[in-house]
Amino acid sequence: MSASSPSLSKSWLAVLSVALGAFVVVTSEFLPIGLLTHIAGGLEVTAGTAGLMITIPGLVAAIAAPVMTITAGHFDRRTLVLFLIGLLVASNLLAAFAPNFAVMIVARVLFGITLGGFWTIAVTLGARLVPPGSAARATTIIFAGISIATVIGVPSGTLIAGLAGWRVAFIVLGGVALLIGAVQLFVLPSLPSPPTPGVRQLVSLLGHSDARLGLLTIAFVIAGHFAAYTYVTPFLKDSATISPGSLSSLLLAFGVAGIVGNFAGGAFAARNLRLTLITAVSLLAGAVMLLPVFGHQLTGAAVLLIAWGLAFGAIPVVLQLWVFKAAPEALEGGAALLVSTFQIFIALGSVVGGRIVDDLGTSAVMWAGGATALAGLGVVALSRHKKSSVPAAAQPHLV
Repeated sequence: MSASSPSLSKSWLAVLSVALGAFVVVTSEFLPIGLLTHIAGGLEVTAGTAGLMITIPGLVAAIAAPVMTITAGHFDRRTLVLFLIGLLVASNLLAAFAPNFAVMIVARVLFGITLGGFWTIAVTLGARLVPPGSAARATTIIFAGISIATVIGVPSGTLIAGLAGWRVAFIVLGGVALLIGAVQLFVLPSLPSPPTPGVRQLVSLLGHSDARLGLLTIAFVIAGHFAAYTYVTPFLKDSATISPGSLSSLLLAFGVAGIVGNFAGGAFAARNLRLTLITAVSLLAGAVMLLPVFGHQLTGAAVLLIAWGLAFGAIPVVLQLWVFKAAPEALEGGAALLVSTFQIFIALGSVVGGRIVDDLGTSAVMWAGGATALAGLGVVALSRHKKSSVPAAAQPHLV
């Protein structure tokens, strides 16, 4: 780091502020899942239509990620982060006070820009904020914020909505984002733009067959997961034996299991990547498809949601390691393509799931989502990965 860089302690505060930003961004992404029935009732739309709150930001983010990779190279990264956090505050507050569903969609479009942009920038910040020897640790801290948000954001939002209403949940999240932005204003140093990777990095990944198969596996698994998970709250509420208090506990158990799965998945993938991926996808698909059979009783729902959480906690890490192992020379452009693939199929899964819910019910979407995820195993079988372990160079700290 240069002589003009902030002190080491301030550097780690900057890392922590980015991790907190990651937490609030991803919590904002998945907050509507836990509030789906509340928002649908309040804005007088069906549960399937309310699922567009997940679909629209995903589509916007899928476009924003590569566009920012190509066009934002000359902007100071501190300025971009602060702009995106400010946009996040605005989107959450607009959602909180939305008088109708059309305004809610506008709010989620603004959020989609934040989502795609933040993912693109955050990938590189850890290595720039601390000395080179600490870069891996800094990156791990930043993306731990994303991982934890993914698995506990929905239960937290559900709890707040149950106590004070869904609008208050968005207000609280907007307030947290504002506080984090204020911290970042004081602790983030100037971060001049690095050389932009350009279009070549974006397309280089697609020249590798295993990387292409990895992206296709992501498509099946993520679409299947979100087709089911977007509507897991309505599914559980359909059971007369699961109380509102039990619902919050079940979603919390899913979250805790996901945290465990995240760290366990990375550890096992370093030893045997293919076996870890096959195990995680099989566990996820099996748990989802068994929910209509055993998930209407509290015990069965708890066991299956914990299994589902363990599997999905591991899957994003394992799939990303799979793709980056296939093309370790294209990490930056590959990161943008991964963001786009994830977001497109989050959106596609949630919208198709919504149509299934409206036409056939919540049990049908569990069967369909699990079967779609299971199809990803067929894609894995086509890959040509020979080595089971993951070399250190191909282990970006992404979640």
